[in-house]
Amino acid sequence: MDRNPSDPGRLQRAPESFVDRDGVRTVFAQARHGRRDFIRSAFAAAAAGAAAPLAFGQANPVPAAGGDPNILELPEHSKGLGQPVATDGYGKPSKFEANVQRRPSPGLTQTSQSSVSFAPLQSLFGIVTPAGLHFERHHQGWWDIDPSKHRLMLNASDPSLLKRPMVFAMDELMRLPSVSRFHFIECGANTGMEWGNVAVPTVQYTHGMLSCSEFTGVPLRVLFDLAGVDYKRARYVLAEGADGSSMTRTIPMELVESGEVLVAYGQNGEMLRPENGYPLRLVVPGVQGVSWVKYLRRIEVGDKPYGTKDETIHYIDLLPSGLHRQYSSTQEVKSVVTTPSGGQVLLDKGFYNISGLAWSGRGRIRKVDVSVDGGRSWRAARLEGPVMAKCLTRFNIDWVWDGKPAIVQSRATDESGHVQPTYRQNRAVRGTRSIYHNNSIQSWLVQESGEVKNVQLS
Repeated sequence: MDRNPSDPGRLQRAPESFVDRDGVRTVFAQARHGRRDFIRSAFAAAAAGAAAPLAFGQANPVPAAGGDPNILELPEHSKGLGQPVATDGYGKPSKFEANVQRRPSPGLTQTSQSSVSFAPLQSLFGIVTPAGLHFERHHQGWWDIDPSKHRLMLNASDPSLLKRPMVFAMDELMRLPSVSRFHFIECGANTGMEWGNVAVPTVQYTHGMLSCSEFTGVPLRVLFDLAGVDYKRARYVLAEGADGSSMTRTIPMELVESGEVLVAYGQNGEMLRPENGYPLRLVVPGVQGVSWVKYLRRIEVGDKPYGTKDETIHYIDLLPSGLHRQYSSTQEVKSVVTTPSGGQVLLDKGFYNISGLAWSGRGRIRKVDVSVDGGRSWRAARLEGPVMAKCLTRFNIDWVWDGKPAIVQSRATDESGHVQPTYRQNRAVRGTRSIYHNNSIQSWLVQESGEVKNVQLS
């Protein structure tokens, strides 16, 4: 660091809502006509008319002289009684943080039930996503299921693969030995809109189908041992959800045998939220989110992949040849700078803390390099502990902005040696019309005006 951090630059937050109701209707209308750039156009139009919120310092600036009344004059909260204890039985964020919200997709899907919302990565600290800000992806809406009536069934495609088919009630599951682990979950389509070109303006919409929680539950291996699974012959698992979409996914048995796969009921110290699969969901660390089946009601063991609809038609990797890859569900090494990021404004020259998140479905993050000149040179960032396997890792690096244009990037390397690729490298293999598993290096352009924009380097 070559400048005192006590002389920091100020940061104006990104506008949190780019698309109003009229904008959403415009997006949907354009989408029906098959326009590739419909999302980008709608965002740009809405952003141009949006009034950006003021930065903290700008909204209530420190006077140049005469003393700061915020110090010299005692405010009301220093002179009287506050509100009674436990006015709200379940706490809420400050009203001054009301703009920090997960926000729905403006154009990915055209029904409110089969849709997605994005976590506000640009407003979060550390690695844990508050449960109320965890991204949502639903194929047929969410339910608040009565846990006293919910059951989990274990069965087999061939009766010889399982000695004892079993049915568990929630209280029976919660009496079994449990573990709690921190893991990230990322939708396989996260950053999917960016395969062809820049599509959306902020990190919330480019990378916000990503969250991280401490999950609590019973290792699936424990249930399989109780049921007497024949591990030599039963090499695959079919997980099925209880919602109307009957989401089903094939899970390789080796993931279960490792002990990593959990039948989870807890998240960040409380029961799962209904939007996240209450009362029971599968946790499959390192694997795309669609395999973390919500409202989990049945697990079947078999001797071959099941080839369900959502793993043969959707969630596949299109190749330039027109062929596609199946069962490529591991989330490869990836990172993104969240500050500064799209929509934010640097108000001054001076010191800034570049901060972001890195993750890999193959284990721990080994290092993150950061560039402010579009990849011509790189510096190693600080990895903030704890650094855990298949979990988000927060990184930081000091930067003094000289007021000139800069392109800020991050590049992660995981413990398996995989290095996050550039867009050019990814497109050489995957082309430009894919949807899933885009782990390319993200670029943010800091303009001379201080405005930060989403860009891609050719």
